[in-house]
Amino acid sequence: MTATVDTDWMAAAEALADEMIARRRDLHRHPELAFEEVRTAGIVARELGELGLEVATGVGRTGVVGVLEGASDGPTVLVRCDMDALPIAEANQTDYVSEMPGKMHACGHDGHTAIGLAVAKMLAARRDRIAGRIKFMFQPAEEIAQGAMAMIDDGVLESPAPQVALGLHLWNEMPVGVVGLVDGPMMASANTFEITVRGRGGHGAMPDQTRDPLLAGAHIVTALQSIVSRNVSGLDTAALSVCSFNAGFTHNVIPAEARLTGTFRTYRQETNDMVSARLREIAAGVAAALGVAADVALRQLTPPLINDAATNRQLRDAFARLNLEQRGAPITWDGDARTMASEDMACILARTPGTFLFVGSANAARGLDYAHHHPRFDFDERALALGAGLLAAAVAAYVVPA
Repeated sequence: MTATVDTDWMAAAEALADEMIARRRDLHRHPELAFEEVRTAGIVARELGELGLEVATGVGRTGVVGVLEGASDGPTVLVRCDMDALPIAEANQTDYVSEMPGKMHACGHDGHTAIGLAVAKMLAARRDRIAGRIKFMFQPAEEIAQGAMAMIDDGVLESPAPQVALGLHLWNEMPVGVVGLVDGPMMASANTFEITVRGRGGHGAMPDQTRDPLLAGAHIVTALQSIVSRNVSGLDTAALSVCSFNAGFTHNVIPAEARLTGTFRTYRQETNDMVSARLREIAAGVAAALGVAADVALRQLTPPLINDAATNRQLRDAFARLNLEQRGAPITWDGDARTMASEDMACILARTPGTFLFVGSANAARGLDYAHHHPRFDFDERALALGAGLLAAAVAAYVVPA
């Protein structure tokens, strides 16, 4: 696939910076939770329609798809942007603070939507140069890891099927001006587990007449920590955490049941399957040794997010032709910007080769470095133009012929 990159993509994005900031701030004032993105989807659908794209709404319940047809035939590129907010009460004091009590854009999805609309505008203005098509996927419900699959089930990867999928995430783990472009695993799988330990309750003064699920649960918590330390190779990685332990209701009654919940994350599906198997074995074995039973429920929310090395090579070539080092704010590339956090973009990349970028958005000097999902999360809005320019250049690498 031979293509070139128009070196004015960064300038075109910077020309839309004020528009992106205004759009992002409007969305920030009006956050909508997973599968409630009615206002946001309406804005997206209207703007895509005004740009002349073929628009479909209600895809994956509240998702929007816009297809930009080029002047000639060629590949289909999927551009994915998420739209949903979080159930967090915002603690910032800005003129664009959330107006919806208990709801907040605390992960940058307001910025992703603004970037996606800007990229659509830039590419629509160059429609006569495009060989192929761009399918813009504005996705709901990333925060609950259900939106990508909802849109996939509704056919977003069909008619036409994309040959490559691209996306990005504003990332407060890195300062503005740093971009993460990682080969292979970049974000971890997301798995939840629930272990219900069933015993026989009784009086706290007569524990010999009981089968104590609380004691067994405590041993299970400890034993589960051996999975990462003793079953995962030192050349691989995984994280497992028990995050809740609930049992009993008073000081002198041994309960009949205890409940543990938690999460584990891996970079490889094979490791994911091994951790799942060991978790079941340990829970059942410890429970049996202590005279109780353990029921284990596991759920994989997302697979590992794995970037395609061939796509990354094409993007690196495209980005090199942008001559970013000659601009006032050169980019620093981070090829090891991995995280144990997860993303349901992974569901798309498991079906379509592509890549996912981290665009640094933190500015510690301005206090814009709170972590994602924090009630004071905010980002340096200079990252919007950078993200839009890079994403437009990435798309152009596939659909603007040399």
